[in-house]
Amino acid sequence: MLFRALSRSKPPFLIPLFLQNLPINHPLASFFINPNSRTSTEVSFSASGVFFSNSTNGFSLIFGRNYHDGRPRGPLWRGKKLIGKEALFVILGLKRFKDDEEKLDKFIKLHVLRLLKMDMIAVLVELQRQEEVSLALKIFRIIQKQDWYNPDAYLYKDLIIAMSRCKRMDDVMQLWSDMKKEELFPDSQTYSEVIRGFLRDGSPADAMNIYEDMLKSPDLPEELPFRILLKGLLPHPLLRNKVKKDFEELFPERSVYDPPQEIFGMR
Repeated sequence: MLFRALSRSKPPFLIPLFLQNLPINHPLASFFINPNSRTSTEVSFSASGVFFSNSTNGFSLIFGRNYHDGRPRGPLWRGKKLIGKEALFVILGLKRFKDDEEKLDKFIKLHVLRLLKMDMIAVLVELQRQEEVSLALKIFRIIQKQDWYNPDAYLYKDLIIAMSRCKRMDDVMQLWSDMKKEELFPDSQTYSEVIRGFLRDGSPADAMNIYEDMLKSPDLPEELPFRILLKGLLPHPLLRNKVKKDFEELFPERSVYDPPQEIFGMR
């Protein structure tokens, strides 16, 4: 702020304190005292890291680097792209009419279908963030019918994780099946969240089906889904032993903690 004020004012009135004690014949002091010296060529003192420039009507003073005028640079000024007005209007309308199927369908035809690609995806992402998963699924089905739609594992991933966290496991399995039809493969995070969702839902058999599917994936499995299963299958020692054996074969350098038998019901 000092340098900005200095550049907009007459130098004799705002000379910095560290310049006041300079000898009168010092080049830096003469620059401030004699305004006409600003029209001369650029002055630099490489030893001290001080630079002057006459590229503008003022001057610039920086220690070690070129002077910046203080205005935010592009990314800091603009920030992240916010949700557009149309997308925000659609989100509010969908939430307003979500309990009235007739009004909801009419609103979708009038407003959702006219959204641009990025606005439609922004609506989908925001509905997932707000855990409006039923509406998010509707928007996802609309996106799939657009001419610009290409199968995308990340669109499936975010929606599957949102559904799993909201305990909508039937919808998860439908999306899982659709994902396979489009020849897309989940990543480790998707497997982990779906396995966790089935274990939380009290369906260890479904969790094991997802586990078997993970073992057949072209990508090498990661450690996290195994850890989730090893913890969630404590009441089911036979299933847990199978997962433990596979884990020790795939990650021989890792260890598995086995709690006392009393914890999972074997006495």
